[in-house]
Amino acid sequence: MQKIKAAVCREFGAPLVIEEVLLAPPAMGEVEVTLDAVAICHSDISFADGAWGGHLPAVYGHEAAGIVSAVGAGVQGFVEGDAVVVTLIRSCGSCPSCAGGKPTICETPHDTVNGPLKTADGGALEQAMACGAFAEKVVVDQRQIVKIPADMRRDAAALVSCGVITGVGAVVNAAQLRPGQDAVVIGAGGVGLNAIQGARIAGARRIVAVDMSAEKLEIARAFGATHGVLATEDKPWKGAQAALGGRGADAVLITVGAIPAFEQAPRYLARGGRAVMIGMPHSGAKAAYEPVVLAAVGQGLIGSKMGDVVIQRDIPWMIDLYQQGRLKLDELISGRWTLEQINEAIADTRTGSAKRNVIVFG
Repeated sequence: MQKIKAAVCREFGAPLVIEEVLLAPPAMGEVEVTLDAVAICHSDISFADGAWGGHLPAVYGHEAAGIVSAVGAGVQGFVEGDAVVVTLIRSCGSCPSCAGGKPTICETPHDTVNGPLKTADGGALEQAMACGAFAEKVVVDQRQIVKIPADMRRDAAALVSCGVITGVGAVVNAAQLRPGQDAVVIGAGGVGLNAIQGARIAGARRIVAVDMSAEKLEIARAFGATHGVLATEDKPWKGAQAALGGRGADAVLITVGAIPAFEQAPRYLARGGRAVMIGMPHSGAKAAYEPVVLAAVGQGLIGSKMGDVVIQRDIPWMIDLYQQGRLKLDELISGRWTLEQINEAIADTRTGSAKRNVIVFG
């Protein structure tokens, strides 16, 4: 095993600790990736706060890009030196969900505690979300990575691993928004901006952004929103309906984890519309609906994990869009930080003003 530097969570809600940990070489079907960049996602923060439980100590981080530095036996299609993005989507390829084209909800269990990471003294260390990318290197399954152009900026590429595929994918894969339809996106943070981009790319007629911050609504317009509504208004869905010509939206994308947003989402919908649940509230949080209303007007609630993507299909498409200037990535980066500054970067992310903060190595 080799020694690498990582940001370790040893206590929920406490600052991460920069320390040396041990990383095993890649086993059958695995690759080692030396990271150039990893973005900070709100999911990492929620995990580190203890919102969803889990084993401690742990290394979080799952939105990364780098260079393949070693390959295990049986790896196909990747060699040392390949530039790749690293995702948390670990799929077996053969369970009913994978075989049905839904690798984001793979049914094969994966042990993240007894994986390639160990503490410096050989103790158990969770490789959170099957990545553990708040570290200099990761060892992951070959199905978790996708090649990218060698000259693509790694900080921009890292964003494709989670926030971009989650937002864009939720629109095109889960909501299946068609050209000419209308969309409402609740939350104009990192994932919300990508849902807005996804709606624009899908050919939406009108895209209404809803957020607590007027500043973020202005940013949303730069990413494709045609209208903005402050969530602090009395009955903000009325403002959205007015922007949509008096009718509700064909799709509402809920990109935040706040329960009020989930409870209000159907109010933004047109008859026959669908609300896509993307944001992840804390475990145990519940929302209330009137099923008779949804049934009477043919509305639906859909859960979407990681944009329902097939990374080998969707990530190359999104990178092509980026190279064509049709998908914004560089503009999503609010700040660049070192691994030693990760707690500062997390604190900045908590303020809600950052789109995406990125840890850059080297």
